[in-house]
Amino acid sequence: MGYDKSPPGERGASQSDGDGDYERDRRSRTSHHGDSHRREKRRRDRSRDKSRSTRRHRRSRSPDDAPRRRSTSPDRDRGREGERRRRRSRDYDRHNEGSHRTRARDNDYNHRDRGAKQIVKQSGPLPSQADSFAVTQGEEPPKPKEKPNFGNTGALAAASNSITQSDGSKIVLKYHEPPEARKASPKDQWKLFIFKGEDIVDTVPLGNRSCWLVGRELTVVDLPAEHPSISKQHAVIQFRYIEKRNEYGDKIGKVKPYLIDLQSANGTMLNGKKVPESRYLELREKDMIQFGQSTREYVLMLAPKD
Repeated sequence: MGYDKSPPGERGASQSDGDGDYERDRRSRTSHHGDSHRREKRRRDRSRDKSRSTRRHRRSRSPDDAPRRRSTSPDRDRGREGERRRRRSRDYDRHNEGSHRTRARDNDYNHRDRGAKQIVKQSGPLPSQADSFAVTQGEEPPKPKEKPNFGNTGALAAASNSITQSDGSKIVLKYHEPPEARKASPKDQWKLFIFKGEDIVDTVPLGNRSCWLVGRELTVVDLPAEHPSISKQHAVIQFRYIEKRNEYGDKIGKVKPYLIDLQSANGTMLNGKKVPESRYLELREKDMIQFGQSTREYVLMLAPKD
């Protein structure tokens, strides 16, 4: 690095001149740079303002409107605002009109449905659907009409259940066999032993028929009894088929003998006790029966099986 050998006065003068030139160049460059910066900023501001005005103009225009110059006149702005309001009003009216049409159409359909339902209600159910229709509506089903009864009643029934004797007189039967009347099974050999004191007067096998009428009316009874305290139609020994369930719930049916008193004057005794009138009592093996005031004893026995 070399040293400046010029005199101090000259060296100072040259140095001061150089510093002044440098300062002027620096100021010139700074002012030029500031001017260009301000110009660039103004250009960006103008461009931004132009783009904003363009966007506002595009938003204010509708697609149907023709391109027009943007006006800053207050009257024109109020006109455009009124046009937009009228357009919105028309759109609202069209929308409401569509809603009114839809509502009117729905009301028409509902009216038709109500009319159809009323027609169905007036027409009523079919005869085969009457009971189910009443149950659905919460009503009691109509009671079936009583059909005419062509059977014999009263005096006709008594006449049909009577027996005409040889002299022309009729005897009305006091007893009729029930639907469950059956003969005893061939495997069960039921017999009735008649005792008078210690002696067996008679033995009657009961498997021949299902009903045994006891009394003094020899024309109609099956088992005659001549004691005066015994009624003409005193009592009946009836074999009936009865179904019962066992401990497992299975039905088991069997034919068993029963005793019934026909409202006799002096009653019927079973094992020393009076039996109620018009009521079936099941008979068991070795049961003893007495009719009226007679001392004869009727003992029911079941023959042993082979």
